[in-house]
Amino acid sequence: MQILGFTFRILMICGCWIPDSWTSYQRSVYHVYTIFVMLLIHTFMLSQLVDLIMIVDNSDDFTDNFYVLLAMIVSCCKMFALLMNRSNIEMLIEVLVSKPFQPVELDEVKIRQKFEKLIQSNTLHYFILVESTCLSVAVTSLLTEFGKGNLTFRAWLPFDYSSPLLFPFVYAHQLISFTIGSVHHVACDSLICGFLVHICCQIEILEHRLRKSVYDPNIIRECVLQHNHIFKFARTVNEKFRITIFVQFVVSTLVMCFNLYQFTKSSALKTKYMQLILYTCSMLSQIFFYCWYGNEVKLRVFDC
Repeated sequence: MQILGFTFRILMICGCWIPDSWTSYQRSVYHVYTIFVMLLIHTFMLSQLVDLIMIVDNSDDFTDNFYVLLAMIVSCCKMFALLMNRSNIEMLIEVLVSKPFQPVELDEVKIRQKFEKLIQSNTLHYFILVESTCLSVAVTSLLTEFGKGNLTFRAWLPFDYSSPLLFPFVYAHQLISFTIGSVHHVACDSLICGFLVHICCQIEILEHRLRKSVYDPNIIRECVLQHNHIFKFARTVNEKFRITIFVQFVVSTLVMCFNLYQFTKSSALKTKYMQLILYTCSMLSQIFFYCWYGNEVKLRVFDC
């Protein structure tokens, strides 16, 4: 079974991963696609940031813009982290498919398959939740804002976008950028949590090998080597992604606060309740996955 196969397909979609098997022509086209994705999310983020600095003059407008701006800033950071850590990600995957982490018998293969299925299930459900939020935002905006000539999100643009020709393009740019930004969240969060799950997987494989050592004392040396490699792998994951995780926790906390404020606003926001609920659930899921699997690693290390 391929390591984190579904997660890497999502990474490909958001412009952050090129398969090694691709030709030079395919790689060149993909580099152009990556630049295009970066331009989309960065121009959207900057238009919101400039609006926040230059235009916003009251608390309601501030909260309307700020919680989405924060999510887009983190999305840009995650894309940057994924692109900069490509060689480190390849190295971590190589470690997982090499000795002593590589399964050597059927029972160990079944253990790895069990954890891979867990990762795929978590990633799929998380992806559905996040993209359902994007769909809710898009549908709500199309029904309530598009006909009035209003954009989905507040933004400052250096031109008049109200003309019938420009408005649909600007409107589509916001929704596409918002959706691609959400995919970056799914890709990065699923990758990091996937590595945490594989640490748990290796600990379970280690426990299985230790039980076998009763019948074969020579396995003890290999178990000690694997134990040291597990801790080294965990330290590497922490070192390469700790800044991303820290930023995610800080921003998720701020977004939760602004979302709760949005819930307390006037009845005019009733049409946005569903998208706010889904958005809040997505933020809580981000925090939950990191906390849950980080804690799982700690518990398994203590029990090992």
